[in-house]
This record gives sequence, structure tokens and C-alpha cells, in this order.
Amino acid sequence: MERLLTELELRGYSEATKEKYVQFNKEFLDFCRKRPDDIEKDDVKRYLAHLVGKEKRAPRSVNLARAALLFFYNQVLEKNFATINIPKIQKSLPAVLTKDEVKKLIRAAKTRKSRFIIQLLYGTGLRVSELVRLKTSDLQLDQGVAWVRGGKGGKDRMALLPMDLYDVLERKSPDAYVLEGPDGRLRERTVQAVVKRAGERAEIPKKVTPHTLRHSFATHLLEAGNDIRVIQELLGHSNVQTTQIYTHVSDDRKRSIKNPLDLL
Repeated sequence: MERLLTELELRGYSEATKEKYVQFNKEFLDFCRKRPDDIEKDDVKRYLAHLVGKEKRAPRSVNLARAALLFFYNQVLEKNFATINIPKIQKSLPAVLTKDEVKKLIRAAKTRKSRFIIQLLYGTGLRVSELVRLKTSDLQLDQGVAWVRGGKGGKDRMALLPMDLYDVLERKSPDAYVLEGPDGRLRERTVQAVVKRAGERAEIPKKVTPHTLRHSFATHLLEAGNDIRVIQELLGHSNVQTTQIYTHVSDDRKRSIKNPLDLL
């Protein structure tokens, strides 16, 4: 799996994705009992059919397994397996916090550092993998922005910085990670645990993760009347259709619309 890990590192994949890709590829080789160079497309299809049929894995899990296998065998080993069809993933609307719930979450943070982490996640809309890689040298406080280097898809982009955090950010030493851990940058799992614990203490009846804060950031920007194309750029979505999901969860804008009958 060394070749797989090397390629994942080079492309800046998150720790969670790297872990899952390696896990699925190991399980696949155990299932086939073959060496990677001997794998054929039919082996991949048999394994995915096994996950769907015998193991009854959820479509999202099967889709991730397919992505992990095709990445290794097409991108790393260059086998050029064609697309393999699997059950479609049922699209569900993302969980979004209300503004009051965001405030409760921030207040529920046990330490200043935990509160800072939650405020940064919500105030920037960054993926957790992007936030833990952010360095002080990537910030332009005079312009109120941060630069995400090599985000998803390997692209650099601009992110907003909340003014409330300038004092804390200004005290960071040059070239330090914005979120520092014992061995350099903070681990993604630590950030996820901080958010989860705060959500439990705040007694929010929704699943609260760093990605929930990203969804909330986008939805609240949309509700404030910001252009969806601008939000697309801030989130780093390559396709505006990905961003348009927030038009389905923006309840405040729906409530503000006048009923046509009342306008007669």
C-alpha cells in the first residue's frame, strides 16, 4: 500500500480519506487473494457486488469502496479500468444549524482553544482537512482573507476570515499552523472530537460535525442574500450544482417570499 499512500499524500487527500482508501484496498486484496498487479476489472466488480449483495453495505460505502479501488488501479497502477456502475446514492439534505444553535455550540466549548476551533470552522467554511493545514503565512489579515493552498482538487482559493478572531490570529508566530498540536498541526480527529463534544454539551438534537459547520456557513451566507457563485468560490466547489443544494435548506429565504395570492 506504500504506492497508494504516496499518491494520496501528493494529492493532498485528508487523513480520513487516506485511511478509508487503504482500508478498502486491503479488504479487496484479502477478498481476491491476488497481488495488485494481477488484478482485473472483473475482480473489482465481484468485490463490489459482494459488498452490495452479501454484506448489504450502504450505497455511500460501496461508492467510497469503488472510488478507492479505481483510484489505486487507474491512477497509481494505470490499469485504465472503465467506469463500474453501482447503486445510486440517495441524496439527502445536509444538516444545518440555526444561528442560535451555532451560538450555543460556541458557548458550550470547554476551552478557549476549542471555542477558537469552532469559530474558525464556522467563520471560514473550510473543510477540516483544509483548516488543519492552514498556516499563519497563508493569512492576509489586512485584507481579511486566508489562502487555502492545494485544497480539494489541488486548487488554491481564498477564504474569509472572521474579524472577531483577528486578535488571536495576530498573536500566532510566522509559519506556525493556525491550529497547533503537540507535533505540529492539530489532527483532524482532534478537531472532530472537539466539535462533537461541544454539540453534546449544547444538547443540539442534530449530528454536529465540522462539516455541519461548513454547511451552516454556506446556508447562512445564502440567507443573507449573497450570490451563489461567490459562495461556490468560497467553498471551493468546482461545480455550482454542488453549491445549489443550499438553496433547498435555506428556510429563511423561503419564509421571506410573499405569497402571490397576497400580492393580488
